[in-house]
Amino acid sequence: MIDFALPANLVAPQLLGCLLSHRGVTIRLTEVEAYLGAEDEAAHTYRGQTPRNAAMFGEPGRMYVYHSYGIHKAGNIVCAPRGTGQGCLLRAGEVVDGIELARARRGDVDFFNLARGPGNLGKALGLEISDNGQPVTGPEFMLHERKTEPEWVAGPRIGISKNVDARLRFWIPRDKSVSARRGYPAT
Repeated sequence: MIDFALPANLVAPQLLGCLLSHRGVTIRLTEVEAYLGAEDEAAHTYRGQTPRNAAMFGEPGRMYVYHSYGIHKAGNIVCAPRGTGQGCLLRAGEVVDGIELARARRGDVDFFNLARGPGNLGKALGLEISDNGQPVTGPEFMLHERKTEPEWVAGPRIGISKNVDARLRFWIPRDKSVSARRGYPAT
């Protein structure tokens, strides 16, 4: 059982291979990034709590949903003890159920691009700002833990300008749904 009260960098690899269901679509998580709050300049919570990021300081095991670039909705799972501001960004996954619904939300894209990238994953799942603060254990979301631990690797995060060398991006190697920059060795 995943202990979401642990630091995000310890929770992140445990999320790989898990299934997340929401609004008729289930995604097998293949890529996540850990954000470590006040000790991580790239985290939304680095400078402290605001109305926008308040969910990240709440109970672990809940969603933090936000507008990315003012267009997309991206989701994180809150980690670490309450008040810490840590979370795991859901970067990519493979749609395993509700494929037609995901296609309707995403348009005519290649199967492995349906949930590749945080905004695309959010769109495939039908994330809304109203999902902010909802637990991943139901009723709106359901996280099903993996049956076996997949092989995983870690490397630098993507699409950030601060703390860029931190090896806080975790993914399943050779999985076709994972974002670019796959070639980093395991840590």
